[in-house]
Amino acid sequence: MVLSVEFKDEQEKIEVRAAMLSIVRKAIFNTLAYEGFEKEVEVSVTFTDNEQIRELNNQYRNKDCATDVLSFPMFDNFSEMDMLPEPVLLGDIVISLERAMIQGHHLYHSIYHEVAFLAVHSTLHLLGYDHETSKEDEEVMFAKQKEIMEIIGF
Repeated sequence: MVLSVEFKDEQEKIEVRAAMLSIVRKAIFNTLAYEGFEKEVEVSVTFTDNEQIRELNNQYRNKDCATDVLSFPMFDNFSEMDMLPEPVLLGDIVISLERAMIQGHHLYHSIYHEVAFLAVHSTLHLLGYDHETSKEDEEVMFAKQKEIMEIIGF
């Protein structure tokens, strides 16, 4: 698999260092590999703050609150991907670094750990997993997240 990640930093509260970009790329790559994804793929990752992610959450999900991560998959039907030329544009991930820092603090781990988790979580959403559809779907997705986080060293 070949992975291309386009990063955008649209916030000014937390410095985005090369280590964070590397961890996000590793989290996405390992999630795709875990799922057996073999195509050349492109993913967009935007770092934002609570105010901006709240606006996006309100606009796209009708939820007027800040959240930690939003996923914007390019596909509803994942069998379509087999017919597409490569690279496959998988979708967009938006991470609130402000929220990630707070959540990491409350969970007693680093922002890097939290951002890796959010990247894994969001990549699974891009691949069609949804923990909000049923208890069974939640259990499957959360088990995968746990295994992938162990694979990448968290």
